[in-house]
Amino acid sequence: MPQPTSEPLIELGAPCLGEPEKQALCAVIDDGWLTMGDRVRRFEKVFAEMHGADDAVAVHSATAALQLSLQAFDIGPGDEVLVPSLTFVATTNTILHSGATPIFVDIEGVSCPHLSLEDARRKLSPRTRAVMLMHYGGYLMDAARWREFADQHGLLLFEDAAHAAGMRGTGTLSEAASYSFFTNKNMTTAEGGMMIVRDEKRRQRARVLRAHGMTASTLDRARGRAVGYDVVDCGHNYRMDELRAAMGLVQIERLLGWNDTRRTLTAHYRKIFARTLPSVQVPFKPDHETSAHIMPVLLPEGTNRHQVMERMRAQGVQSSMHYPPIHHFEYYRNRFPGIVLPETERYCERELTIPLHPQLSTGDVERVVASLGKALEA
Repeated sequence: MPQPTSEPLIELGAPCLGEPEKQALCAVIDDGWLTMGDRVRRFEKVFAEMHGADDAVAVHSATAALQLSLQAFDIGPGDEVLVPSLTFVATTNTILHSGATPIFVDIEGVSCPHLSLEDARRKLSPRTRAVMLMHYGGYLMDAARWREFADQHGLLLFEDAAHAAGMRGTGTLSEAASYSFFTNKNMTTAEGGMMIVRDEKRRQRARVLRAHGMTASTLDRARGRAVGYDVVDCGHNYRMDELRAAMGLVQIERLLGWNDTRRTLTAHYRKIFARTLPSVQVPFKPDHETSAHIMPVLLPEGTNRHQVMERMRAQGVQSSMHYPPIHHFEYYRNRFPGIVLPETERYCERELTIPLHPQLSTGDVERVVASLGKALEA
């Protein structure tokens, strides 16, 4: 085993937090209203405006957003949803929770690990009801192309936009898009999520569903705007609280700048890899529109990824893998046996995620690439 380095650790991802977030949280405590209130509403409006949408619905996680998206459009038993296996497991768990069946679709290839339109066509059946896009790594899928496909076959179109916060236009061509503010995302509220739903009636249904199906909120009743309430749908407790919204209002002011920094660092990575380590492939074209959420690279075929990660860690560099294919997880192997997705599997065998966040310097980027080079040599 290599000996650990004395150099400071380069983290895979790190939230940007400081005094503004502390002050925003303290202000909520001083106000004394902690549950869903005015800050949540302001956060929704600012987020919608940034993305070119009419409005947005704040929830307590992107998983909640995905589930409410499906429920608001009555996805349920007997329906099939086309979905990638190259995504976080919540994307497909929520389909199963709805009672529908995920139908795994392969990716285009290792250089563009996005849902394959050709394989999606092959997987269509009379039960196909919807398609779930996933903007892997923050690299945007061609939503217009998929909108045309969905309309051609009478399908609903959803976006898992957990990696794409700040990317204007997401959520404007699909029925609904779901965003994440988890700790490792481009902006964070610790936990938290947001929905953009185009249709106003479906959007209102999502608002009702996030709060137990109730017709009046706690704030409405506290301020005398409502006396009592009715329950008009079978909802959930998926509300966002004022503390998270306060953090969100601070973070979103810097989101676009942070995304710019991520893109600049990604471009520097590409430059250094091309010059010093061309055996490592960077997926997607350099001009592909992206929020640069993560920095995925492809190791040379046959590389022992586990050993590479251990050796990089010994040099003070964190790494990860995005993602183990869902159809290989034990639960999904047992429930959906025999699934083969050649391109997805080929990609996942080689993928390594290296550090990317706004607090990195170009020197850090060069150190990461150098550490990967040493690990590969070893």
